[in-house]
Amino acid sequence: MTRTGAPLVFTILPETYAVCRLEPAAGVPAWAGSGRFTSVTRTAEELSIICPETAVPAQTLHAPGWRCLKLEGPFDFDVTGLVASFSTALARAGISVVVVCTYDTDYLLVRQADLERATATLVETGHGVRR
Repeated sequence: MTRTGAPLVFTILPETYAVCRLEPAAGVPAWAGSGRFTSVTRTAEELSIICPETAVPAQTLHAPGWRCLKLEGPFDFDVTGLVASFSTALARAGISVVVVCTYDTDYLLVRQADLERATATLVETGHGVRR
């Protein structure tokens, strides 16, 4: 539950994702834009890309095997406690997460091996999960 008191609803995306690391000055590769979810973040230290695992070239440094759960939004920027409402419960269950926030909503990534435990934890804490 969030501060608004409403349960959150997540939809599990069908693809398996990879978190990739490229050099900070690298251009965004064409393969990064495939799938229903892609995140590209550039910092002074790296170009980080999250995209479908099947799109990533073998020679690219990446961590494969992530599943993505879309938090059904949109949410106003004034709503507080969204990420805390699910990440705290998952942390207590020993589940590592990657969270990507966009303008309209958030995306939660968990390792494939943790997907069933993560969804069970979300449901136990009052949230909904759609497959």
